[in-house]
Amino acid sequence: MSLQSHQPFPDIERLIRSSNRALELDETCGHLQGMELIAAARDAYGDRLTLVSSFGTEAAVLLHMVAEVDPAITVTFVDTRKLFGETLRYRDQLAARLGLMDVRTVAPDPRRVKELDADQMLFSRDTNLCCHIRKVEPLERALNGFDAWITGRKAYQAETRRFLPAVEAAGGRVKFNPLASLTPGQIDDWFTRHNLPRHPLEADGFLSVGCMPCTDRVKPGEDPRSGRWRGQDKTECGIHEGVAGDGI
Repeated sequence: MSLQSHQPFPDIERLIRSSNRALELDETCGHLQGMELIAAARDAYGDRLTLVSSFGTEAAVLLHMVAEVDPAITVTFVDTRKLFGETLRYRDQLAARLGLMDVRTVAPDPRRVKELDADQMLFSRDTNLCCHIRKVEPLERALNGFDAWITGRKAYQAETRRFLPAVEAAGGRVKFNPLASLTPGQIDDWFTRHNLPRHPLEADGFLSVGCMPCTDRVKPGEDPRSGRWRGQDKTECGIHEGVAGDGI
C-alpha cells in the first residue's frame, strides 16, 4: 500500500513562507545552539512552538534545556502503542523531575490500526507503513496549531544526520535542532553536571530506543542508531521525512 495516498499536501504558500522564515532565522540565530537557540525559537513563535520528544536515551538533555528556558513550552510525545514500558515510565519521571507543565501524549488512530494492523504484526511485514500509521500520522495531527517545532537530533547520531543544520524548513513548518552540533562528550557532561536520570534501557546496550519490536542493542563501534530496524535498509521512522519532515 502506498503511503502517498494517505499524506496531505502542505499548502504551497505555507511551504514558501516557512522556507523563507527558516532562511531568515538561520541567518540571525543559526549560529546558536542549546538553550540560546531554544530561547530564540520561543521568542519567535511563542505558544506556536512545540518540542517533539521520544523520551529516549538522550532526551533528558534537551528536555532539561527547555525546562530551564520555559517549562511551559509544549512537549509532544507520540505513544505508538509499541513502546517499551521503561520509556513510558521514563517520560513520567522526567516530566515530574523537570517540572514540565504541558506534556501531551498522542497515539495512533485506532481505526487506522484496525484497518492496516489488525494482527499487530505489521512491523514484521512493512516497517515503513507501520511507522507511518503509528508515528507519522499521529504527529502530523499533533502538530496542527504549531508553526515550529524543536527536535533532539544530533549530527553524530548517524551518517544520514551528518550535515544537520540548526534551523530548517520542513512540511510547512520551521524546525529547530538545538543539539545538532553537540558531541557525545558534551551530552554526557550535561547529564553529569545536572544529575539527570538515564533511560533505564541504556545500561543494557540500547543506545537509541524506539518501538520494542524494532529496537536492538548496539554493538561496540556501531553508531548509536544502528540498533534501530536492524538488518533493514531503513534509518528513520519517517517523522523527519515526508509529511511531518519533508525530506529533513
